[in-house]
Amino acid sequence: MPSWLRVRGEFRERFEGFENSNFIEGRDDAYALSRFRFNVAVTANKHLAFQANLQDARVAGKEVGPTTAPFRGPFDLRTAFADVGDAKAALAVRLGRQELVYGESRLLGSLPWVNTGRSWDAAKVILRSPLFQVDLFGASLVRSLPNEFDQSGNGNRLAGAYATSTKLLPKATVEPYVFWRRDVNIRSELGALGTLSQTTIGTRVAGQLPARLDYGVEMALQRGGLEEDSLNAWAGHWQVRASLPGWSSPKITSEYNFATGDDVANDGTRQTFDQLYPTGHDKLGLADQIGWRNIHHLREGVEITPIKATPISLNYHSWWLASDTDGLYSASGALLVPRVAGGAANTHVGQELDLQVTRSLTPQLQVSGGYAYIFSGAFLKEATPGASYSYPYVMATYVFLAEK
Repeated sequence: MPSWLRVRGEFRERFEGFENSNFIEGRDDAYALSRFRFNVAVTANKHLAFQANLQDARVAGKEVGPTTAPFRGPFDLRTAFADVGDAKAALAVRLGRQELVYGESRLLGSLPWVNTGRSWDAAKVILRSPLFQVDLFGASLVRSLPNEFDQSGNGNRLAGAYATSTKLLPKATVEPYVFWRRDVNIRSELGALGTLSQTTIGTRVAGQLPARLDYGVEMALQRGGLEEDSLNAWAGHWQVRASLPGWSSPKITSEYNFATGDDVANDGTRQTFDQLYPTGHDKLGLADQIGWRNIHHLREGVEITPIKATPISLNYHSWWLASDTDGLYSASGALLVPRVAGGAANTHVGQELDLQVTRSLTPQLQVSGGYAYIFSGAFLKEATPGASYSYPYVMATYVFLAEK
């Protein structure tokens, strides 16, 4: 290939399924997810480059639940943007359809696990100095429309500033941010449809400690309004990980996550934390049944690599509702189990065990598989039929690259 042209393709096939969807006995399914992405990058000169990514996402054999996005998105333009300014310039700009990925993607991510993914029509300005980098952006979410060209707009807006510095704390990265979200035709607690105006202010810190330890902390506060409703919510993430020497290079993780829930359904105060647009997969469990809303979450995990390039991870999760008068939300942020009238008698949602293994067969081909099993707790048995939920998958990803 000429030096100014770079081509990358990715084909991914995943077989997955579930047993007892919505914790209802016998509500089972199994299906195949196919996705092809083709990326072309053109570097006109040191200060100007273009990139476009085409995607085709399909689903086969799915019988329970929707078969549109995020499972199906026929041939479409996923990203297409121009970069003005090089990677070291004090000022750079990215214009067009693009991904927004920040931190660990707990609030803003591209959803690579999901078949259709996520992108934005956005303008982003990048400011760099020896002390920090700041991204300033304004964006509108691109909606995946199965039978027509994907479009942004529809009243949704997102603006933000995300700073990154490695100079403020020793052996650590500090990332303060502020996001403003606007959306229309949202129903308030008092019943009227209105326009949401919401501000999220937070900071992420990740770094190294002595004794082969590393840590990650993220906390976010939300304020704003919707018609006559006021918003008052917050969330936090705290993690410590130990990388031990010896056979299989074990890594042990301990983690706690919290997000507020709503105390009173119709009092005009919205207290359920809005997780915005995250990459929610495996953040609070591999089965993706639990999101960062109205939740206490404890995670303990271990990862070993007994064979080179073949990590195996085992994780344990346990969850409790933060407010017994609010519902349970999934990894996508959607309401999974409505609130119990008068409040739940017990807030323990349940427990989950996860097992995952990944293997790179060649530099181009990677295979992986996993299994998650949820043991229903007292809340699920009170608010749903209470059947235990399971989720298996196997996946293969092949990547080809053409460049100089």
